[in-house]
Amino acid sequence: MLVQVSLWLACAFNLAGFFAGIGASNGGWLFPLAHAVSMAALALFCTGCVVLTYQLCLRWFGRERLDALMTTTQVLVAVATVLGGQLVPRLIGRYGDKLSFAAKSWWVCLLPPAWFAGFDDAIAGGGARGSRVLAAFGIAVTAAVVWLAFGKLARDYATGLQTLGEVASPRPERQGRRRWAGALVQAPPLRWWLRNPVARASFLLTIVYLVRDRDVKLRLYPGLAPFLVIPFVFLIQTPTNGSSFGLVFTSAYLGLIPMSALNLLQYSQQWQAADVFRVAPMAGPAQLYHGARRAVLCFLTLPLLVLFGSVAWWLMRGDVSRLALLLPGLIALPVFSLIPGVVGHAVPLSVPTEEAKSAGRGLRLFAATLVSMAVSGLAMWAHSAGWFQWFLLGEIVLMIAVYAGLRVRCASMRWPPME
Repeated sequence: MLVQVSLWLACAFNLAGFFAGIGASNGGWLFPLAHAVSMAALALFCTGCVVLTYQLCLRWFGRERLDALMTTTQVLVAVATVLGGQLVPRLIGRYGDKLSFAAKSWWVCLLPPAWFAGFDDAIAGGGARGSRVLAAFGIAVTAAVVWLAFGKLARDYATGLQTLGEVASPRPERQGRRRWAGALVQAPPLRWWLRNPVARASFLLTIVYLVRDRDVKLRLYPGLAPFLVIPFVFLIQTPTNGSSFGLVFTSAYLGLIPMSALNLLQYSQQWQAADVFRVAPMAGPAQLYHGARRAVLCFLTLPLLVLFGSVAWWLMRGDVSRLALLLPGLIALPVFSLIPGVVGHAVPLSVPTEEAKSAGRGLRLFAATLVSMAVSGLAMWAHSAGWFQWFLLGEIVLMIAVYAGLRVRCASMRWPPME
């Protein structure tokens, strides 16, 4: 099945190449036949590498570590796809004239596409000696990978797929062992910040799901990728002298990071377990939400703020007067972090994943984005007009008042009636 799907994809991607090769100066009527063989070999090589990697990881790491490794890989690929699609074209446009690549570079021979392109050239092209060597190497490597993946280690593949679908029993805790999250909340300053036991328990629960749960990680981190990409795009496009447009709109996205993360943290495949929140002696979900909010602020928002600030500092060459344009977003961040709980009763891990596509969540995020953009636009105007300090003072006073009102509203929330 994997080979069949790989061949379908290869045919779709190479359909135009079959006809282009016929009319090429070094092509001919033999090219479609040669390219069909090399394309099939390349599909077998890719499929064999995937299966072989899976089997070796299953043998070396075991089922649980392999499951975690696959989840991490999926998250990184999803985030890298979003990052690469936005950042790479802009980096090439900015630094492309400083890069030089040539088809005759020695490192090209290390890439698998060059091996199978050598097969095309050896049969239907110029027939150079180097092409024949690359073709022979590609066929030999493909045969070795296919033999190992589908012959030597094939019996482990079905067993591994079956065990991945099973529920693993939790390993017993060793005596005297203390989890790092529990030790962290007992140490200052988190011990002072998490005095309420419900907020502390919610903080720990959120951290565990952010680190371990596959479903939450696959939904949360790729969902936050645009909020990581867009500020970097703005920062890269900001010149070292002149317009501060990038810094201003990077500031606009800072406050949206915790809001988006808390919206996504509502959803879980174990949402039915959230009934324990209702039977506990709590009048409302306020402290549950505060614990999740503080976990997101500490372990997601703060590292991103440090990253954005470091990049901005490097791009601006330490120009403090321009770096101050990031402050409006930082000042508004606590208010934005309270909005999901006040508006949507965003109790962590309590909503089925099927409701994650609701239009209301996207509408609230869009409205918050407009407000954040408006605040950043006013900040840019105030900075250019020379009264930026007064703007910051007014924003601080306004945000303190709004934050206090939202805290009161959040504390007065009660559980909605069960249907």
